[in-house]
Amino acid sequence: MSLSIIAFLVLIAAFAIGSITSISAGLLALVAAFGVGTLLAGLPLADVIAEFPSGLFFILVGATLLFGIVRITGTIDLLAYWAERLAGGRRLLVPTLMFLLTALLASAGAFTPAAIAIVAPVALALGSRFGISTLAMGLVVVQGANAGAFSPVNPFGVLSNLMLDEAGAGGSATLQLYVSCFLFNAVLGVLAYVLVQTVVNRRERGAAADDLVADGSSGAGAGVRPAGPPTGGVATAVATETATEAPAPTKVEVTPMRVLTLLGLAALLVLTTVFGIDVGVASLVIALALIVVKPSVQKPAVESMPWSAIVLVTGIVTYVGMLETIGALEDLQNGIEGLGNSSVAALVVSYVVGIVSAFASTTGTLGVISPVVVPIAADPLLTPIGVVTAVSISSSVVDTSPMSTSGALLMASAQPRDERLFFRALLLWAIGMIAVVPLLVWLLFVQLGIG
Repeated sequence: MSLSIIAFLVLIAAFAIGSITSISAGLLALVAAFGVGTLLAGLPLADVIAEFPSGLFFILVGATLLFGIVRITGTIDLLAYWAERLAGGRRLLVPTLMFLLTALLASAGAFTPAAIAIVAPVALALGSRFGISTLAMGLVVVQGANAGAFSPVNPFGVLSNLMLDEAGAGGSATLQLYVSCFLFNAVLGVLAYVLVQTVVNRRERGAAADDLVADGSSGAGAGVRPAGPPTGGVATAVATETATEAPAPTKVEVTPMRVLTLLGLAALLVLTTVFGIDVGVASLVIALALIVVKPSVQKPAVESMPWSAIVLVTGIVTYVGMLETIGALEDLQNGIEGLGNSSVAALVVSYVVGIVSAFASTTGTLGVISPVVVPIAADPLLTPIGVVTAVSISSSVVDTSPMSTSGALLMASAQPRDERLFFRALLLWAIGMIAVVPLLVWLLFVQLGIG
């Protein structure tokens, strides 16, 4: 059995153990990276350590620290209050606003993690007030970021447009790519919201029916549901009490600290979009500035950071980096190039980028796969825009994976008690995206030439 196959099997085993036990899959993958990398592949220990995703680590630490401060100061409550007043009790307007806001930020050039980091905490808090599943709101936010991610000024769009140029397409193809990706993610956002919210509502109705039976048998007043949070599996992590009518907004006061925090969020957007500063570094700088102004927020903000989620994500990404170093990913690419049929190769590439991007940076995945995509897209039997669009969507649609930066930020925005169940729900959704979307976009854009 080849080293590459063994290495992939070890990663699968880490996921399996992490899913059925309380042991962190990230910790397993981190230790396995040293075992496979040094013992089987013969890599120096320093080379394996170098695969630790320091950039991703800084993004997670900086963003979660900053938004811990945003929560503690009540700034999220203030933003949710403003958005709630704008929605005016119209429940369906809430996810629509959050989708459009995230898409606007990404279209303007904000790196998708930055857009999600800004919007997700507000969206989840606002969703809770309207009785909307936090998972549904989280998925809508990520799809909004992906919808705007392929604008010509976004890093995702820059890489995809570079593939188009190298394959001989240009001009209107740039706008065509953006519109196709936007519309696809908008439809997917609607489907995600409807599907998840429907499942959650059914579970809540079932739980309410069980409570009614229990109340009747115990002599309690019929129809009176005991107070307390909802119970039952993933619904606990992704659902709130279903509200038949949105409550009247509770006024949240504007305070000097909240205004300063809002200015910090605006600064985050400017620093990352205009000046190109790393999201993690910018978040740490702004967080420190806010702590200097109000030192009392430091301790609760640090304590609220999801360290287990950070270990989970960075551990698995370290292992994937080790896979790349030992040539396992290159072996996979060589297998694709040897297929001979460009149409089939486009389908396989779409699946590969979906799988790899679920555990790594979408930007990095697009950059690595570009030399493989360009010859396929340049095949005269296919259209460059169709191939690049299919690959672009396949690589970004899995950003809900808890091992990706976007998915990890969603986990960081969830309640700590729901972290493990939220992880499973996001992972399940990402697996569904990997299974379905590459085939769908291949049929739509490569075979049928839509777009």
